[in-house]
Amino acid sequence: MGNTQEKPPGGGGGGVRPDQASAGSRTRNQGAGSLKNPPVQRDSEKGVANGTRREKSPAGGQMELSSSAVDMSYLDAPAGALPPHLGRLKNEGNHLFKHGQFGDALDKYTRAIDGCAEAGIDSPEDLCILYSNRAACYLKDGNSADCIQDCTKALELQPYSLKPLLRRAMAYESLERYRKAYVDYKTVLQIDTGVQAAHDSIHRITKLLIEQDGPEWREKLPDIPVVPLSIQQQHREKPISVEQARARAARAAQEEARRRETRFTALKQEGNEMVKQGHFSDALEKYSECLAIKPKECAVYTNRAICFLKLHRFEEAKQDCDSVLELEPSNKKAFYRRALAHKGLQDYLSASTDLQEVLQLDPNVHEAEQELEVVTELLRRSLMDTPRV
Repeated sequence: MGNTQEKPPGGGGGGVRPDQASAGSRTRNQGAGSLKNPPVQRDSEKGVANGTRREKSPAGGQMELSSSAVDMSYLDAPAGALPPHLGRLKNEGNHLFKHGQFGDALDKYTRAIDGCAEAGIDSPEDLCILYSNRAACYLKDGNSADCIQDCTKALELQPYSLKPLLRRAMAYESLERYRKAYVDYKTVLQIDTGVQAAHDSIHRITKLLIEQDGPEWREKLPDIPVVPLSIQQQHREKPISVEQARARAARAAQEEARRRETRFTALKQEGNEMVKQGHFSDALEKYSECLAIKPKECAVYTNRAICFLKLHRFEEAKQDCDSVLELEPSNKKAFYRRALAHKGLQDYLSASTDLQEVLQLDPNVHEAEQELEVVTELLRRSLMDTPRV
């Protein structure tokens, strides 16, 4: 590949997992003929005797594990129109793919595809899924050419299927066939605007195409098909799996967190600028909005305490410093600003205690030394002015 290549996320396969729906018929030997089935082990080689699997114990002996300990129920999961023996092959392929055994999964999908042809099964939806799942294996193994071929076959069976389009786009991108990758990613986004991988890839490929083809790069693109509205509607109404629902919820949470973080940063910067300009009331409002987003952000509490001090709202300044010291018991700024709040409230003894705490944490805080002298004098005078009982 050229030096300007930017590989698609996830090493060519990303997080696009095999479909969990059913699959159907059609033979295909290309790209799979070179894969040999793993050698069959005899029961004695696997430590199986009379339906019981033997494994070595930590002590060096053998312990018996009942064969029922291994959960194989996934093999009998629903598999659409496929007969049981082909459904089991497809489900086993899904299981192997999930556990990173892409070569073994590819073999299962190939056997299921061949089995459909032999049984004369004609189910476009099921076959589309099998070809798409095998394409995912090819993509994971870096075999982009066979991935493209399987995805194209899947799309012939079920036009505008989302996963084959996305996988083919990734395969095109890995081969630096950026124009075709761009077209497929754009088609994906017509079907589902929420596919973040497609958005990211479009942004990345656009920059590469501008570098490669110049300002007229769009004119050199193949035609982007218009996805029928019926297909878009069908996709929106299609029930989603629990896994997809979790993925969408996670993406939504990440987006919300990113949005809140951006808002928080902007508000804090605005508050800081207003403090520099002496607009303490306005800055106080900005910091309060920040704390509504992140109620445990100590720096914002100490910043807001400055505003309260400047506005002679000493009790509120003290409360903000108290909040910080509950979260960070050794926060010097909170002790110092609380000391100023105590001073404003004429509680000179508490102010003196907080300033001494600052100097104990850091003897080099000269402002605290100077303020301690002032507060000590104020405390002395207040004691002298207090009438004796």
